[in-house]
Amino acid sequence: MDVIETRIDTRSDEYLKNYEAMESLVVNLKEELRIAREDRSPAARKRLISQGKMPVREKLELLLDRNTPFLEIAPLAARGMYDGKIHGAGLVSGIGVVADKEVLITCNDAMIKGGATYPLTVKKSLRCQTIVMENRLPSVTLIDSAGGLLQLQSEVFPDIDDGGRLFYNQAKISKMGIPQITAVMGLCTAGGAYVPAMSDEVVHVKGTGAIFLGGPPLVKAATGEEVTADELGGADLHCRESGVSDYYAEDDRHALEILRKIIKNLPNQEKARLSMQEPAPPIYDPKEIYGIVSRQLKVPYDVREVIARIVDRSEFLEFKELYAPTLVCGWAYIHGYPVGIIGNNGILFSDSALKGTQFIQLCDRRQIPLIFLQNINGFIIGREYERLGITKDGHKMVNAVANATVPKFTVMIGASYGAGNYAMCGRAYSPRFLWMWPNAEIAVMGGEQAAGVLVTLRNDQLAKEGAPTMSAEEVEQISGPVIAAARTESNAYYSTAQLWDDGILDPVDTRNVLGLALSAALNAPIRDDILGYGIFRM
Repeated sequence: MDVIETRIDTRSDEYLKNYEAMESLVVNLKEELRIAREDRSPAARKRLISQGKMPVREKLELLLDRNTPFLEIAPLAARGMYDGKIHGAGLVSGIGVVADKEVLITCNDAMIKGGATYPLTVKKSLRCQTIVMENRLPSVTLIDSAGGLLQLQSEVFPDIDDGGRLFYNQAKISKMGIPQITAVMGLCTAGGAYVPAMSDEVVHVKGTGAIFLGGPPLVKAATGEEVTADELGGADLHCRESGVSDYYAEDDRHALEILRKIIKNLPNQEKARLSMQEPAPPIYDPKEIYGIVSRQLKVPYDVREVIARIVDRSEFLEFKELYAPTLVCGWAYIHGYPVGIIGNNGILFSDSALKGTQFIQLCDRRQIPLIFLQNINGFIIGREYERLGITKDGHKMVNAVANATVPKFTVMIGASYGAGNYAMCGRAYSPRFLWMWPNAEIAVMGGEQAAGVLVTLRNDQLAKEGAPTMSAEEVEQISGPVIAAARTESNAYYSTAQLWDDGILDPVDTRNVLGLALSAALNAPIRDDILGYGIFRM
């Protein structure tokens, strides 16, 4: 492979301005992540300690192997939603190493509304189960939850993607032979009682852990019986009498020790094999990405410069380098793992789509994971392009993305608009993981373009009525709110709050995050047994 030769002048005024802009975005991102980790009320902390419980981050520190990374999933989920304090949707979730095994861990944060389940809590839990099933990762749950928030029960309970789906998925995960291990470290009530009940093994903490279908208030209201939480569903009852729980823990620390022993006892699972190379860092400083990425989305930059700061030795074997230049495709290694990379250098034309389709097919057949670097305004439009078949050529690439069965990973490094989002493996196309950079935007189209469309439609309507076109003031009345809404709803923080992605990344961390995700993905077969695509219209 050839080393990508950089053309970036790190002393130029443009580079320095871009660097400053991205650095500011990253500083803000790190502050948002700090708030999500640490912003808990003194009363909640005091209550947790008085109950003899450990904060969720301390639990993770004891559970995970020392000096190993933790790939957190959606740490800013529900940001700014509800009362603005439901950090991470009330869950801390991610992939980590326990007893030398990669597992997915999900922990209720009892300092956030007692670990109550909000609609976004359910959505995040379902996302974690998807990660478990797609990557065949053992699932470890540390549960301490007051149950579904009754005020929002209609958004938590009834639909196909609401709370009941969690237990449906648990049954499917069990059928797949993927281990599910739960530690009951607090309340586990109503539907939540099925989380341990449907797990393979259950650790139950004395005094604080309790499992029951109806808590003491409901029991009293329904039967008149007065009973404490511990009497109704504590560790003694479920470990000695009902058999719901399997291991008796004296406290949180003891429960975590037992969990580590259980996970160590799991059979070793051989990972899928790839043609690995010795890992090596890029020859260029990854932090130079700050100055490469334009501070204005509409200003293009060469995606090869980003690739050069992500891949091993900055080496890249480019596919069809001279053909369809608005799509860059090629092979590289990241932390020793072979990958096929597809990155945008402009809008998608017919030749770009055909080039991407061929490259995806090659990677799928060769069992090489795919990485999509999205900075795309969409497909080219216009009469001549429609005549030449942009719609059917674009469909070929979308078809290939949808049907490729090797692991796919997507990073939104700029714009992600319209059908370009689909062709570049947006969330709807099931990448194993998807992240955004803090400068990224996602929408059907940019705010200015959307406003322009509405203005054109209104002027066309006026023309049919024989009326004059809109004045500048009337145009502003239509376009102003549209542009403002786009700025709010297309930015990275809005996306991550809604769980449209798995988190916002500091661009510098992209290489390491991709390495961790590739490692996790290899716990599952690299590719389905069935290769094939739908009909390609010719």
